[in-house]
Amino acid sequence: MAAQDVADHYEVLQLSPRADQGTIQRVFRHLAKRFHPDNHESGDAERFKQVMEAFRVLSDPERRAEYDARYEDRREARWRIFDQGTVSNDVAADRRLRESALSLLYAARRNDPDQPGLGMIDLERLLGCPEEHMKFHIWYLKENGWIQRLENGMLAVTASGVDRILDHGGPLEAGMPLLTPVRPSHSAAARNGAA
Repeated sequence: MAAQDVADHYEVLQLSPRADQGTIQRVFRHLAKRFHPDNHESGDAERFKQVMEAFRVLSDPERRAEYDARYEDRREARWRIFDQGTVSNDVAADRRLRESALSLLYAARRNDPDQPGLGMIDLERLLGCPEEHMKFHIWYLKENGWIQRLENGMLAVTASGVDRILDHGGPLEAGMPLLTPVRPSHSAAARNGAA
């Protein structure tokens, strides 16, 4: 089975990968009751099946350890966007990095509107970009009113940021390459020819 075809059990159960067993049990019981096919108001057999499978894996310490060993690699590979050599001075790469950051923050808000933020370390890890490169982009996105820093220190997309994403065709999709590396010999031509 391809890495992108593997279910994100944490996402299915709407949990952090750091959730303890008690939290997993509580969330599972709530979602199982909600999506059980016998529930006439909100039953969903397919979602119930996904919830059951996620719980089967995450509630068993041995299975969870095995799943977690591969989870971070799959998650990072899904969002990896560039190599350090092509990004530092490439305007097109900068634009893609900002679009990628906005897409991640959009997804975070869509997934949990009550706690919509991502930390700087999460953005750095998911985008594969060190803090010294991210500072400029975060400043730019904040100055344009597309993101904001929340009271808890997390970064979150604003309504203007959501509009920007939707005006440009929606968020970048998981699994698609977020950046196509430009060969050094073509970098200047790409910048000069971009309209």
